[in-house]
Amino acid sequence: MRLRTRKAANRAKAPQLSACPQCGAKVRPHRVCPACGSYKGKQVVSITT
Repeated sequence: MRLRTRKAANRAKAPQLSACPQCGAKVRPHRVCPACGSYKGKQVVSITT
């Protein structure tokens, strides 16, 4: 039982994703949106397609 309890703490977790307020794409928290280049409502990076 102790071994299984210790191993359960090392389980891999899925990354938490939130929606970008500008374009709605899934983005990890505190990162620039790779789809539109915005961060906290401001355009930070210019995305060229």
